[in-house]
This record gives sequence, structure tokens and C-alpha cells, in this order.
Amino acid sequence: MKNPYIFKSAVLLGAFAIFGFSGLQAQSKKETKAKEEKEIKASIKVQNYVFKAQTLLPMNGGTRHLNGDYDLSISEDKIVSFLPYMGRIYTAPIDPANGPLRFTSTDFTYAIQTKKKGGWDISIKPKDVGSVRELNLHVSDNGYATLQVSGNDRQPVTFYGYVVEKS
Repeated sequence: MKNPYIFKSAVLLGAFAIFGFSGLQAQSKKETKAKEEKEIKASIKVQNYVFKAQTLLPMNGGTRHLNGDYDLSISEDKIVSFLPYMGRIYTAPIDPANGPLRFTSTDFTYAIQTKKKGGWDISIKPKDVGSVRELNLHVSDNGYATLQVSGNDRQPVTFYGYVVEKS
């Protein structure tokens, strides 16, 4: 007959190994999350990040999921926007081949406010782009973001996505 103590010891040892490993895994997830939040905070502070758009919400109509690499790249001296637009335009564009939210701006104001519960509210006003009045970016501390674009000659549009450090 087999010894019952050996069987119980093996079961306890196996359970400890499984639960102990999952505890280590949870700890490493927390460390990874903290590291990502620290990187996002640093990149927003020095104005060196990219907003990756995943979803578009026009003022009229339903949500559209974006298939492609649409983004808003922000650095200290330049903003590059490659975003789609859906909505009503009140003035016909001069060059219909260029989208209204595809521009590069080197003359803009950049204001950032830290939220009380974490995250940032960022206001960008390009001075050298006629079609865009203001870009409002709301970033949570874990990187998820909402971008609201107000235009001079078109309806506003909202994008949902996330912020990553510029490489």
C-alpha cells in the first residue's frame, strides 16, 4: 500500500507551485503596467508621442472602426496628422486629394493640464492650418485616449484610440 502522506505532500506541493507562480505572474503584470504608465507620462511631458486612432465617431452617423494606420504624431516642434474625416464640410476644399485632417503644423500652441484622478487634458491649436481650429486630446494614465477635432469649416469629429511613445 502506498503512503498517504506522500500523496498529500505531492498535492500540496503542486498546488503551491501553481498558486505561487500565478502570484509571481500577477506581480510582473503590475510591474509592466507601472513601467508603461511611466513611459507614457514621460513621453507626454516632453511632447514626444503618437496617438493611434482605432475608432471614428462623426457628429452624424454611427461609430466607424478604422482599418489602417491612422495617427497624430506630436513632437516639440511639429505635429503630423494622418487622420480620416467623415462628416459635413461647409466649404469645398481647394485640393480634394488631400484630406482635411492630413496636415503638418510647425506653428501651434500646446497646453497640458493634469487631471485630478490621473491622466491629462491636452489642447493643441495649430496656427498654420486653415481647416483645423483645435485638437483636444484626453489621455488616461494607462494610455487610452480620446481626440476631439474642431474645424473651421466642418463638423467636429471624435477619435478613440491610445497613446504610445514615439520611437
